[in-house]
Amino acid sequence: MKKAFVIGHPIAHSRSPLIHQSWIAEHGLDASYEAIEVAPADLPGFISRLQEGEFVGGNVTIPHKEEVMALIDEIDPLAAKIGAVNTLVANDGKILGSNTDYAGFLANLDAAAPGWDEELQSAVVIGAGGGSRAILAALIDRGVPRIDLVNRTLGRAEALAAEFGPTVVPGSLSDIGSLMMGAGLLVNTSSVGMKGTGFDGLDISRLAPGAVVTDIVYTPLITPLLAQARAKGFASVDGLGMLLYQAVPGFRAWFGIEPAVTDELRNRVLAALGQ
Repeated sequence: MKKAFVIGHPIAHSRSPLIHQSWIAEHGLDASYEAIEVAPADLPGFISRLQEGEFVGGNVTIPHKEEVMALIDEIDPLAAKIGAVNTLVANDGKILGSNTDYAGFLANLDAAAPGWDEELQSAVVIGAGGGSRAILAALIDRGVPRIDLVNRTLGRAEALAAEFGPTVVPGSLSDIGSLMMGAGLLVNTSSVGMKGTGFDGLDISRLAPGAVVTDIVYTPLITPLLAQARAKGFASVDGLGMLLYQAVPGFRAWFGIEPAVTDELRNRVLAALGQ
C-alpha cells in the first residue's frame, strides 16, 4: 500500500484527507492519506520516517512549511523562490520539496474566470504575509506588467517587493483606493475575510470594467470582499478552488494518476465545512 499524509500542528482542521481519500476511492487505489499531528520538535524525526520509505510523500502545512526546507534533500526552484514547501515526494530515500499553491492559484482562476490574464495590465494584491508569496510568483510568471502589493505595514510590503523584483510595487493599504484605479485583478491573500471580517471602508468600484476579484480565504466561501464584487458586477472567484487544485500535483506524483477537480468533490468539501 502506498501511504501519503498531511502534517501540521494543529492538523485536525485540514480538509486535505477528504480530498485525497475521495480520489483514492474514485480510482480504486491500494493507498491511504492521513492527517498526522507533528509538533515542531518532532519534525526531524518524522522526516526520517519519510526517508526510510514509510510514505511515498505528503503535504506540509502550518507551521512546518519553512522549517521543513532545511531537512529535505532537494527543493524545487520555484518553492525556493516562494520560500515555502507544501508538498513532499520521496524517491529512493531522497525527498523533493515543492510548492503547489502557485499551480493551485492559477488553475483556480483559469477554471473559474477563463481569460482573466488576457491583456491584464495591472493587479492589486492585498497582504504581504506568507500567503502572498506564491500568488506574486504566479502573477509574475503569467507576465502581469505591474503588481501593486499593499499591506497595513508598508515595510513588509517593501521587503517582499524587493525580493520579487521591479514588477511588484509596494504600497500602503490606506492607499488602495487610488491603486485599484483601472486594475483588472484584485487578490486578497490576507486573513481578512475569515469569520466574516471585512476591510473597513474598502470600495472596489475603481477597478477596471470586467475585473476579477479573488480571495484565498474559503471559510466563509463568499467573503465580504467577494460579496461586494458580486454586488458591483465584477467576476468573483472563491478560494476553495485553490485548495482543490493545489492538491492535484501531489496526488499525481505519489500515485501516478491525474485526479479531476469536480463539482461533486467541491460539494463534498463544502458540506464538511458546513457551507
